[in-house]
Amino acid sequence: MKLSARDAASYFRKPDPGKAGLLIYGGDPMRIALRRAEVIKALIGPQGEEEMRLTRMPAADLRRDAAPLVDAIKAIGFFPGPRVAFVEDANDQAVQAVEAALQDWQPGDAQIVVTAGALKATSKLRKLYEGHANAYAVGIYDDPPSRDEIERMLADAGLRDISRDAMMALTDYSRALGPGDFRQMLEKVALYKRGDDLPLTVDEIELSAPASTEAALDDVLNVVAEARVGEIGPLLRKLQAQGTNAVALCIGALRHFRTLHTVASDPGGPGAGIGRVRPPIFGPRRDRVLKQAQGWGTFKLEEALVLITDTDLRLRSAGQTAPAMALAERMLIRLAMLARRR
Repeated sequence: MKLSARDAASYFRKPDPGKAGLLIYGGDPMRIALRRAEVIKALIGPQGEEEMRLTRMPAADLRRDAAPLVDAIKAIGFFPGPRVAFVEDANDQAVQAVEAALQDWQPGDAQIVVTAGALKATSKLRKLYEGHANAYAVGIYDDPPSRDEIERMLADAGLRDISRDAMMALTDYSRALGPGDFRQMLEKVALYKRGDDLPLTVDEIELSAPASTEAALDDVLNVVAEARVGEIGPLLRKLQAQGTNAVALCIGALRHFRTLHTVASDPGGPGAGIGRVRPPIFGPRRDRVLKQAQGWGTFKLEEALVLITDTDLRLRSAGQTAPAMALAERMLIRLAMLARRR
């Protein structure tokens, strides 16, 4: 049977122990691994693997012989409780072994959990599970987690008192980060808040967010927008050492100054404009962007956008011979000096 994406999340939390098995497939190995771990834990409990109630086998071992999988679902463990036979990295070459095990399956046998990469609708393995009356197939896609999933992950991490701004910030991070990085960030937040009963804040989330080149780029752009000319050179050397090139600097500058222009040029004023920025800006960064936009004003920001665009076009020109980073640095210094102009 085919399990819809809407029903999949609740099924992973509470799978039916009376089913013969489950196929989880999709293009992102991390998402597949997280879902597989969740459903196996729900089936056999947190101590199931230690009690040898989980049998793992690579699908490559089943290409010629179905016996290992059939034996695994029929085996009687030393410890009582439900069991799982887990087949990893399956494809259509393992379909005969999996089909034989599903045919032999009886209530009380180990559930057959199979993971696979992206499978076409014509895949034999996918058709086997989707057409089976006592097994499920579910596709995992690269969609960000829903609000309910985020709340469940927060509860699992022991985080229950979440401010509205913090929840919106977490939603943004869930879209920007991969599933593994986002889960790791939540674990760091939970560790940071251990023993702290106060509501989770945006600042505490940002302290635990993964560091990145993008964060370092934001530091440079904030320095430029705030006219701190003397700090541009050292930060630029740091970015260059991390592998950031001149075109990436232009793209980042264009993004930042477009945001400032959106805020400053809103008919309702900067206070209304910052509420229209997408994705939304929260916490101290919101106050910082608002202050920068108010300091620059619409006309100077339009000059800044022209300067950035001209530099970007020059960097991408086939006849360009000047050092690229030197051009980018000059652009940033000119922007900072423009910010100082009354």
